[in-house]
Order: sequence, then C-alpha cells, then structure tokens
Amino acid sequence: MVSAALAVEAGFEVHALTVDYGQRHRLELESAKAIAKSLNLASQTEIALDLRAFGGSALTDSIDVPKAGVGDDIPVTYVPARNLIFLALTTACAEAAGARDVFIGVNALDYSGYPDCRPEFIASFAETARLGTKAGVEGAGFTIHAPLQHMTKADIASECARLKLDPAWSWSCYDPTPTGLACGQCDSCRLRKKGFAQAGIVDSTAYAD
Repeated sequence: MVSAALAVEAGFEVHALTVDYGQRHRLELESAKAIAKSLNLASQTEIALDLRAFGGSALTDSIDVPKAGVGDDIPVTYVPARNLIFLALTTACAEAAGARDVFIGVNALDYSGYPDCRPEFIASFAETARLGTKAGVEGAGFTIHAPLQHMTKADIASECARLKLDPAWSWSCYDPTPTGLACGQCDSCRLRKKGFAQAGIVDSTAYAD
C-alpha cells in the first residue's frame, strides 16, 4: 500500500498486479482491491498461480504458522522463491504494457529474514530482466523500485500517516481468525504492531490478540 502510494506521489501511473497463489491469508486479496480503489490506481489485475501444488510453506501447506516471535532463522512462512515469481510476473506484465518501472514493497530491515527481500536479490533481478526480455535486449531495461527496502517498520508506519493512508486498508497477518481478525501473534503481526508502536501511530487494524 505504501509502495503504491509513493509511486503515485512520484507521478507514476500505477497498474497493480495481485497474485492469488493459494495463500492462507486470503484476506490480502480483498485488501489489494480496496487499496487499488482507494488510491485510484489506473488498474488492478488479479491472476491465479496456485503454489499449494508445491507446498513447502506454512502459507501454502498444512504447516502451523509460528507464533513464538521473530527468530534468527528463516521461518516456515517463507514461500519458496515467492518474490522471484512475483517479480517475473510483474515484469512480464510491465513489458506487455510498455512500462519499464516495477515497484515492489519488500523490506530488508525489520523482517523475517526472507532471502528474496534482500537488496542484492532485487539488484540482480534487474539484470535478469534486462537479459531475459525483448525490451531489455533492445536497450530498454527495467528499473526495479523497492522504496521500503531500507526503512524500519516505524519509518513505513510514519510514511503511511504522512500519505494519509488508513492502516486498516492493508493486510499483514499470516493466520487470520475465522472471523477475519488479524491474529496478532505471527511474525508479520508482531513486526507490524512494533512498527506502529515505535512510530507512535495508531494501527486501526483489528487484532484478535
């Protein structure tokens, strides 16, 4: 949400791509639609790519989402190559539309240690996109923007407030309750709540805990 709003603020015409990959936290799909409407984005496209066929993650398999707190190891909520897949799809969408700027909201400071959020990965993907596309071969490569990458969660919460965004539009929780509340205990909820608390900003999200 913040990444999209920053792109709009910078003057880009934003076409959003949402991927239904069979994620446990399917409420984020509805959230993406609401954000696109609230930010008056040029378009919002949703495609299905069911990663449950591969499994290997608590978000796409019958594995419990950890609730003990953020640790040092890469947690089981890591979805194999998810951001690699997302960037490949988004770059394909951009090339087809004649766009050359791709935005992704990854963060590499207050995060769970996912390898596909790191700056070196994002930088390397830009080169991969240049080498693997018609646009790149013809000299029109892609710029991969990751405006949140070096921000703390508190920084992101502050940007959310500055941009006059409602935190409740966005969805972070990996394991929502049957009634649609954020669990408040998964890594994503903990990092989110910590960021808003450190920034001194109220998070309007409804948490179960």
